[in-house]
Amino acid sequence: MNRHNLLSTFAGVAIGLVSLGVTVGAAAKDAEVRLLSASALHPAIEALVPDFEKSSGYKVTVDYGTAGAVAERVLKGEAADVILSSVQAIDRLEMQGKVVAGNRVVVAKVGVGAFVRKGAAKPDISSADAFKRAMLAARSIAYPDPSGGGASGIYVANLLERMGIAGEMKSKTRLSTLGTLYSSVASGEVEIGFNQVSEILAQPTIELIAPLPSDIQNYTQFAPGIIIGSNQADAAKALVAFLSSPGSRTVLKAKGFE
Repeated sequence: MNRHNLLSTFAGVAIGLVSLGVTVGAAAKDAEVRLLSASALHPAIEALVPDFEKSSGYKVTVDYGTAGAVAERVLKGEAADVILSSVQAIDRLEMQGKVVAGNRVVVAKVGVGAFVRKGAAKPDISSADAFKRAMLAARSIAYPDPSGGGASGIYVANLLERMGIAGEMKSKTRLSTLGTLYSSVASGEVEIGFNQVSEILAQPTIELIAPLPSDIQNYTQFAPGIIIGSNQADAAKALVAFLSSPGSRTVLKAKGFE
């Protein structure tokens, strides 16, 4: 091969490598990871996703639902790349071969809180006894319908049973969807509402009374899982690593998580 042909060959290889780099880079930039997330994490995910997209080059689409509902969607085979749900839901999905095993990490936990309309008087719920008195004195209460799979609704229903006041509370309890829970309290239709603290803090028309006292508090721990069959494995791994990072934990703490 003469010198001219050799230089031409090198030039062609160089151009090919540059083109390959551009193609790979473009593929990464265009890759989209689909996240199914528990609604309790909505305020934090809304803040975190733009930073992840900027730092990674990946795009993210997010669908929200109760922790139980998003897990059920994965069980039924809905196409997605990452699920962010309660530890119990992730463990169940792992056992059923729906998420990659062996890489679970808890990224946040949040407790249940009570709330009232903005500016309304806040009853004392600083102890179990005070909480019980406040419930019996309340005109009405609301929490997410346990049948929808929301951790806070399931817990509050069980708590009232354990305290022996479920029967007395039945006539003044409204089982709500996430769409009606806050509006019913903000309008004054319902006096006291319950949900996870992170979601309460994100609502402008209501005010947190306080988290439930420690002796009757319940924390939900959240973990991500990479869904088996994802066609964006690299993007999914990058998102899980990002959600577990110290920077993400700082944002989560600011949004009411522990």
